[in-house]
Amino acid sequence: MSLVCSKKPVTIAVVTGDQYDREMLKAIPFLVVLAATVFAQDSAKDEAQIWNLEKAYWEYVKANDLEKYRALWHEDFVGWPFVSSAPVRKDHVTDWITTNMSRGVKLESFSIEQLAIQVIRDVAIVHYRIKMVWAGPGPTESNTEVLRATHTWLRTHGAWQIIGGMAAPVNAEGK
Repeated sequence: MSLVCSKKPVTIAVVTGDQYDREMLKAIPFLVVLAATVFAQDSAKDEAQIWNLEKAYWEYVKANDLEKYRALWHEDFVGWPFVSSAPVRKDHVTDWITTNMSRGVKLESFSIEQLAIQVIRDVAIVHYRIKMVWAGPGPTESNTEVLRATHTWLRTHGAWQIIGGMAAPVNAEGK
């Protein structure tokens, strides 16, 4: 079918219901693959961002930057640090750092063994082992610790913050 608008003919395709359904069915696998690819790219980007935040967490501990450290934590955080006999809220997340500082103990170095991460929309759960070398004023304050750590991150207003977590010493095999 052709229509004449001004001097150039315009072709209009007329698609019947059956043709439309077949064309849509052909497009669905392409759209699914496209959506999966975009989702995978976003997920990989989120995973990289979370691992970088975990590294920043420990860099803030090492630098004794309590302001940046506190900024990583969501206002509604609750978690169970390895040094505590009970879960704590955000107002106590720096207690272990200030206790170490008051004894003259400082994080000298650390290494993270990334074990697992799962990102689902605006929630990320990470599991890793962290080896920390502490330096203090005397030989009894200097030591090496290895912990298992889990953090749950929540994306709020485009920023990731820790909403929950737990840490525990490794087992006898160091795992």
